[in-house]
Parts: sequence; structure tokens; C-alpha cells
Amino acid sequence: MRVARGGVSIGKNNLLVSGLAFPMDILTAALMGLVLFLPALIPNSAAALFGGGTPVDFNRTWRGKRVLGDGKTWRGLFGGVGSGILIGLLMLAIAYLAGSEDGFGYGPFPDSVGVVVCLALGSLVGDMAGAFIKRRLGMARGQKAPGLDQYDFVVGALLLTLLVYPSWVLSTYVEGEAIAGLIALLIFVPVLHRSVNIIGFKMGKKKEPW
Repeated sequence: MRVARGGVSIGKNNLLVSGLAFPMDILTAALMGLVLFLPALIPNSAAALFGGGTPVDFNRTWRGKRVLGDGKTWRGLFGGVGSGILIGLLMLAIAYLAGSEDGFGYGPFPDSVGVVVCLALGSLVGDMAGAFIKRRLGMARGQKAPGLDQYDFVVGALLLTLLVYPSWVLSTYVEGEAIAGLIALLIFVPVLHRSVNIIGFKMGKKKEPW
């Protein structure tokens, strides 16, 4: 069966867009990769909303430079990680209420909760690691660091989760068609990062729109 919509048609196993065929299982893997990463996508934005107060590095310096800087605060850390975990738990609750035994892809309880916590916490650990690297390079708070700004939290979230739940990361983002999920993240994250920063800038929560 094929349903056509302009230049897009949907077959049994493929999505055709302007003559190009995209296997449905690969598209599903890409979409799931993005959805399951939500607990790691939320913390960065939430940290900016909750931010302010005491810096995580307590204003300490290392070799004459701040360890992290004023942009990384305890309030932002707890608010960001908490928001990511909350989103993940809501997703799990919906999944289990709907009868899903694998928690919508996060795995069985309680491992599913552990995956959500690792994604949320790892996201901001990666973000702070990025800030640490920027300070060592002599870069000021808010100064552009292409690549590092967009992917530090992605690397942090995946690495921490890989350390604790390696099979979940491999099956969701690496093995076989699941690699489409990782590719989708690499493409989608810079767009999301830029969009969220512009919104934060207009709301007065960020000093720079990047």
C-alpha cells in the first residue's frame, strides 16, 4: 500500500521523498534516538532558567583562570538535572501506563530510571567539562566555541550512560540501524542549540544569542 502526499509517498517499508527512498526502520531509529535523548536535551535549557547564585567552582581558580566560571551554578545544575529527570520519569510513567514493558525504549524498571538519570546528569557534566576546556583555552564566558558548544553535553550524556548502561547506549545509538539515532542527534542538536539560545537571549536569560 502506498499513500501519496505531494512529493512524499509512504510505502509498506519505505518513505519516498522526491524520488529518494528512506527505509522506515531507519527513520524509526532516528526518531527514537531523538525522543529517548530528551532527558539530556532539557537540562541545558532548564539550567539557564534556574541559573544564578553560587558558582559550582565557588569562584576558585586553577593556574590563574577560573575553573568553570560564573555561568555554571549549583542552582542551575540541580534545576537542570532535575528537569531532565522529571521529563524522563513522565515519559516512563506514560509508557508503563500504556503497557510498555521496556519503558518506551529505556528498558525495564529500575534500569530505565537509571538511564534517565545518567542522561540528565551526564548532559550537564559534559556542559561543565566544556566550560572547563574553554577556561583553560582562555576563552571568556559566552565566547563562541564551534563544535564544543553544541556537542559537549551530548558527549557527556552518552559517555556517562555508556559507563553505567553500555548495552543500552550501544543498542540505541550504535549497533546496526540504531546508528541513525546518533546521526539524527548530530544533525538536530546544533539547530536546537541555536534556537534555544536565541529564545533565551530574547527572554533575558542569556547574554549572547549563541
